Amino acid sequence: MVRNKTYNRRSILFVVVMIAIVIICLIGRLSYLMIFKSEYYAERAREIHERERPIKAPRGNIYDANGVKIAGNKPVSTISVIHNQITDPERVISELSMALGVSEETVRKRVEKVSSIERIKSNVDKETADFIRNLSLDGVMVDEDYKRYYPYETLASKVIGFTGSDNQGIIGLEVAYDKVLKGTNGTILTLTTARGVEIPNAAEDRIEPIPGNDLYTSIDINIQKYAEQAAKKVMEAKEAKSAKIIVMDPRNGEIYAMVNVPEFDLNNPYDLNYETSENLSDEKKNELLNNMWRNACISDTYEPGSTFKIVTATAALEEKVVKLTDTFSCPGFRIVEDRRIRCHKTTGHGTETFVEGIKNSCNPVFMDIGARVGPKNMYKYYERLGLFRKTGIDVPGEANSIMHKLKDIGAVELATMSFGQSFQISPVQLLTAASAVVNGGTIVTPHFGIEIRNSESNAVKKLEYETRENAISKETSDTMKMLLEAVVSDGSGIRAYLPGFRIGGKTATSEKLPRSSNKYISSFLGFAPADDPQVIAILLIDEPVGIYYGGTIAAPVISELFDNILPYLGIEAKYTEEEMEEYNIGEITVPNFVGKTKKEVNELKKVHEISYIYYLGEGEVVKEQFPLPGEKINKNSDLILYLE
Repeated sequence: MVRNKTYNRRSILFVVVMIAIVIICLIGRLSYLMIFKSEYYAERAREIHERERPIKAPRGNIYDANGVKIAGNKPVSTISVIHNQITDPERVISELSMALGVSEETVRKRVEKVSSIERIKSNVDKETADFIRNLSLDGVMVDEDYKRYYPYETLASKVIGFTGSDNQGIIGLEVAYDKVLKGTNGTILTLTTARGVEIPNAAEDRIEPIPGNDLYTSIDINIQKYAEQAAKKVMEAKEAKSAKIIVMDPRNGEIYAMVNVPEFDLNNPYDLNYETSENLSDEKKNELLNNMWRNACISDTYEPGSTFKIVTATAALEEKVVKLTDTFSCPGFRIVEDRRIRCHKTTGHGTETFVEGIKNSCNPVFMDIGARVGPKNMYKYYERLGLFRKTGIDVPGEANSIMHKLKDIGAVELATMSFGQSFQISPVQLLTAASAVVNGGTIVTPHFGIEIRNSESNAVKKLEYETRENAISKETSDTMKMLLEAVVSDGSGIRAYLPGFRIGGKTATSEKLPRSSNKYISSFLGFAPADDPQVIAILLIDEPVGIYYGGTIAAPVISELFDNILPYLGIEAKYTEEEMEEYNIGEITVPNFVGKTKKEVNELKKVHEISYIYYLGEGEVVKEQFPLPGEKINKNSDLILYLE
C-alpha cells in the first residue's frame, strides 16, 4: 500500500514537473516572440494588411550631339484588377473588354483568378485610361506608366534600338546602356483587410520612382538624315539588297551616323518593314524580325576587296619593301602557283609605278607587294591595326574577323589577301583600321556614348574609350593620305572628287561567295580633308543590279554626302584657280532686270556671267525678278524672271 502511494506521488510529481517545464518553455517562447521578434512579426502583419503596386520610373532620354531628343517617353497607364475588391465582375469584364480591345475571355480569366493583383493591359493611352477611371469600377486599378517613344521613327533604328513591354532594352543603345537608362521603380502601399480588400479612405504610402539617367550621344540627326537619304537613293536606283553607311570622326572614334537601309519603325518594332503575302509561323516571323533588327555595319562580315589595299600598302611602306617610284608590270593577270588571278582590267595596265598601281587599284601590283611583305609581317600589321579583335564599339552584336591561320597561308592565300579577298572583316573594323592609317597611327574605339547626365541635366559621367597610339608611323600615315588623295583626284575614285575640298579614298568591288553567283558588294571608303582628316565614311551597296563597280556607283554617293556634311561640320571649301574657272565658282551681284527686254537680259547675262535664267509668263518685258537686284548669289544659282 505504502509502495503504491509512493508511486502515485512520483507520477504526480513527474506530471507537475513536465507541466512546469512546458509552461516555462511557452513563457520563454512568448517572451522571445514579443521582445526579440516583435519587429519582424509586426512587419509581417503589415504585409498581410498592405498591398504594394509599382510605379514605373521614367526611362532616361537619349539625345543626339546637338541635344535633340531621339528617344523619350510617353505617359501611359497599366490597367489591373484585384479579385477580392470586384463587386460586379460581369460589368468589369464587359467594360474593360470594350475599352481595351481585349477579348472577354482573356479579361474573364484575369478577373476570376484569385490573386493579389492581375494585369489586364499595359501601355494604355491617357484618353482610354481616363475613360476607365471615370467608370469607377470596384477592383479596377489604373496606374501611371511610361511607354518608350521615338520622335524620328525610323532614324538610326538599328543603332538606337527599342524596349520591350517591361521597358527593358532589346537591341542597340537601349540594351547597351539599359542599366544607365532604366531608373528605379517606386511603389504605392495601400491598407487592406485580412481578406485583401482595400480599406476605404485609408492613407497611402508612396515611394516616388527615381528617373533613369539620360544618355548623350555622338549621333548627329542631320548627318544621319543626309546619310540615310543617300543610302536609300542608291539602294533604290541600283535595286540593291541593302545599303550601309558609317560616318565617323577618325580622330576620336565618335560616330556621327550609322545607316542600315532599309530601316524599321522604332515605335512599331514588331511590324516587318516590307509586305509579305506569306502566312508566317511565329518561328519564321521571329527569324525575319531578328534579321530586320540586325545592325549589319557591326554584326556582318564581308570580303572588303580593294578598300583593303589601304592596309596592304601601309604594311609595305612600314616594312620599307616598296618605294613610290618602284615599277611593276600588269599584263591583266598574275600566275600564282597553279592559279591565274586576274586584274579588274583584263587587258592589263602595262608598266606602272607603285603610285599608279594604287590609283589604278591594280591587283597584280598588290600581289607583288604582298609577297614582298610576307605572311608574318602582314599579320603583324593586321594585329597593330586591330583586325584580329573586335573594335569595342558600344552597341551589342559586334562580329569579329574571320582570318586564315598563319601556318595555312600559302602563296595563293597571300596573293588574294593582299587585295582584300579570302578573309572577312566587318565594316566598322575596316573603318577603324583606315582611321588609324590617316590619323597618324592611333587606334580609336568607335562609339556613340559621350556623356551620362541625370534627369536635372547635371553631368554625371563623361564616357572614356581606349586608344592605342603608334600603330604605324606618322611618316607612313602622311604618305598614305597623299596616295589616297591621288586615288580621288586622278584615279579610280575620281567620281568622289568634290571641288573645293581635298578628298582621299579607295574604291572596291568585291565578289560574293560563291564566285559563280555574280553577286557583288560595291563600296567606297573616303575621308576629308585629305591633309587633316576630320571625317571618314564608308558605303557598302549589297548586290546592286547592272553596273556594280564601286568607283562608278559608290564613290559619287560619298561625294554627295560630303558635299552636304562638310560645310555643316564647319569645313570650308578652298577652291584652286583651276577649279574656280572650270566649275564657274564665285559670287555675283544680281543686276536689275526689271523693265528690260529678253534681248537686253541676254546681253546682261553675258556681262555678269550668269549661268541660268528661267522665264515665267508671256511677254517680252521683265516685270519682277528673283533674287532681287543687289543680292549676292553664286554664279551657278538660278535666276527667275517674270514677264508681261
